[in-house]
Amino acid sequence: MGGFFGVVSKSDCTEDLYYGTDYHSHLGTMRGGMAVKNEDGFTRIIHDITNAQFRGKFDTDRTRMHGNIGIGVISDYEDQPLIIGSHLGVYGIVTVGVVKNAEQLVKTAFEKRATHFSEMSGSEVNPTELISTLINREGTFEDGIARAQEAIEGSSSMLLLTKHGIYAARDKFGRTPVIIGERDGAYAVTMETSAFPNLDYEVKQYLGPGEVVFLSPDGIEQRKAPGERMQICAFLWVYYGYPSSHYEDINVEAVRNQCGAALARRDSVKPDIVAGIPDSGTAHAIGYANEARIPYRRPFVKYTPTWPRSFMPQVQETRNLVARMKLIPVRELIQGRSLLFCEDSIVRGTQLQDIIQRLYEYGAKEVHMRPACPPLCYGCKFLNFSRSRTPLDLAGRRAIKEIEGEDNPNPTEYADPDSEKYALMVDRIATRLKLSTLQYQRLDDLVGAIGLPKERLCTYCWDGVE
Repeated sequence: MGGFFGVVSKSDCTEDLYYGTDYHSHLGTMRGGMAVKNEDGFTRIIHDITNAQFRGKFDTDRTRMHGNIGIGVISDYEDQPLIIGSHLGVYGIVTVGVVKNAEQLVKTAFEKRATHFSEMSGSEVNPTELISTLINREGTFEDGIARAQEAIEGSSSMLLLTKHGIYAARDKFGRTPVIIGERDGAYAVTMETSAFPNLDYEVKQYLGPGEVVFLSPDGIEQRKAPGERMQICAFLWVYYGYPSSHYEDINVEAVRNQCGAALARRDSVKPDIVAGIPDSGTAHAIGYANEARIPYRRPFVKYTPTWPRSFMPQVQETRNLVARMKLIPVRELIQGRSLLFCEDSIVRGTQLQDIIQRLYEYGAKEVHMRPACPPLCYGCKFLNFSRSRTPLDLAGRRAIKEIEGEDNPNPTEYADPDSEKYALMVDRIATRLKLSTLQYQRLDDLVGAIGLPKERLCTYCWDGVE
């Protein structure tokens, strides 16, 4: 998915930029980069962080960077920031999102016979460079950003680093958050408010959908008012977001506790202990255990010093290896017990299948699973949600195909948790995973835990509603 951080300051901003960008490393991606503007021009550094921490790769580099305006990014796969020369001037750019119609936009650009792309990865155009070409077609940065937002199918939030300050733009429908922070002599822009407290920033404002502001050391100017329609990704609260972060002024950890409590209120199983699949299921499990008044324990301990996020690698076999190696079982808490696990979601189910088998090998009597969101039946159209190449990789969609004998690209009837088809789908998934019971979160309970109206949330991956 990725994340970005930017700073404008009356003094050198490099330390804030370095640590603020690092606070987005949990988003589990492959490239890191920073760019600063100073009296000598632009300085940019990019590193591969697939198997290394951002801090380790940039610790030496940051000592030779200086400037009072800067942007940083943790990127899904493309190199960023880019430094662009155009009729608008020289500027740096970082983006977060996905351009689903990139092929068509590239084709249209080539038809003008005045465009080329240099930031190629294999045969693919760097989406951030593609977005910059859309911006450069207009006479101002504001108009260029608006043009790009209208042309993109998917989403793109972005930061543009100019010689005078930073343009911060939230994607058209606000699927990803963009938040402004303030402290004496400086402003910062982030996707994760968890980057603010230890750097002494206070949240000043949450940008609205499609809103564009310009940050300089002297203040904040709105350059484009927000639109009325917002559909922020609900999965941020379920999984992607960092526990201490707030989106739309709603804390992630608190929502996850409420999700777990909602699961417990609808459950009749009485296990010996409640646990979370670490770390993403932990907060959900704490909420469940407190509501159900059942002991919370850790039958799996996560080894964090060297193993990355398990969804990061491109190859499924590598993802499975990472998932296995980072979770260390505790036999004394498993053997002879009935265990109930909370998990953020079941995406493919391949890693979870191995976890469940290991629990039985360590002597578990029963294994119950409680995902904190509904079954995933649709591939995300708006963000780089997962590495799945096809919706049929999703456990829910695969189960539907097994039931019907063919793929159903619009399985809306399976989204109703009170329907017979929904029950058949869940039973098929539980059987494949060899679970004692499987009970998913209801969408209405998830929406209630977040606290925003459903029409203000993107729930497409669960119910297919755009």
